[in-house]
Amino acid sequence: MLDESLLDAPERLTEADRRGLLRGAAEAGARVRTAARHAAEAGVGNLKPDGRPRAVLIAGPGAAATHAADLLGTLAGAGSPVTRLAPTGVAPAAGALRWELPGWAGSVDLLLIATPDGAEPGLSLLAEQAYRRGCTVVAVAPARSPLNDAVSASRGLFIPMATAPYDHDEPLAGAAPGVLWALLTPLLALLDRTGLLEAPPEAVGKVADRLDRVAERCGPAIVTYSNPAKTLASELADSLPVVWTEGTSAGPAGRRFAAALAELSGTPAVVADLPEALAAHSALLAGRLAAGADPDDFFRDRVEEPAALHARVVLLRDRPIGGLTAAPNARDLALGHDTPISELEPEAGGELETLAELIAITDFAAVYLALASGA
Repeated sequence: MLDESLLDAPERLTEADRRGLLRGAAEAGARVRTAARHAAEAGVGNLKPDGRPRAVLIAGPGAAATHAADLLGTLAGAGSPVTRLAPTGVAPAAGALRWELPGWAGSVDLLLIATPDGAEPGLSLLAEQAYRRGCTVVAVAPARSPLNDAVSASRGLFIPMATAPYDHDEPLAGAAPGVLWALLTPLLALLDRTGLLEAPPEAVGKVADRLDRVAERCGPAIVTYSNPAKTLASELADSLPVVWTEGTSAGPAGRRFAAALAELSGTPAVVADLPEALAAHSALLAGRLAAGADPDDFFRDRVEEPAALHARVVLLRDRPIGGLTAAPNARDLALGHDTPISELEPEAGGELETLAELIAITDFAAVYLALASGA
């Protein structure tokens, strides 16, 4: 059950935030600036690549590496050469995970390693394997980690991860807001230098500024009725979020939101892109998860029973879209099945800015839902 009174009690929210999730969301803009500075100090801005890599392989544990690969692949556009290397192993523990390069990987390919830990033996072995194959290796991880030594021995480029003191208070969640931006920002700068996507320093600066503005709108001191993240969190209480995305950049934001809801608050969610989502989820909205579905006796006493779980559509659009849009049909489908709908649409701006705004608001919402539900 959601404790809605907690949402408008900043001091209680701070006390409940044992994992530093709110701080990570609020300081996302600062984390981007620090990470950009670390990348510059590591020499990323001075790199002069000999053409674009044939393939960009991304390896790392958990949600952070998955989301970074998803975002970078989207930003690289059609025909993107970005591929995530999924780990194998018997458990999601640092010592149990292993990564393998594809058989075709070689000297014209780029391996990116992104991890908030850096102590995974499998990643150090992967760096050594890449060196033997002739792949260029770049890693982002905490400065004093075993991976630093492995990458240096492989003649790769190591970029210290932008960390905060509270990162070490509790085990880091892969979907934590600060983790994503600390790992993603140096990789954006690097791939900008290779020509795979456009993320010059001024664009990264605008991302940081946009994240700061979202933090001002969605911070714990802002009351629920004027706080889009708290409003969304309260709307999703006791609901199954059905996340629909429209626009290229909204896709990875929606997938991250669903993953963050599951990892941070234990809330299951389904996600799909419009217009295919209308067919994929039509039966879901028409079934027993619809708001009007109640096959039991209307007069039965439900005081001691938990509230029934019903679907709620969350429509994410990456920017105002002219021309063809499936949003009206999405609203009609949801409301036609008595399913409430929440909508988020960022202010106008560059692709990186609008994507950052969607991620930031939904990150705050996932954190508020986690804290207010006692997760």
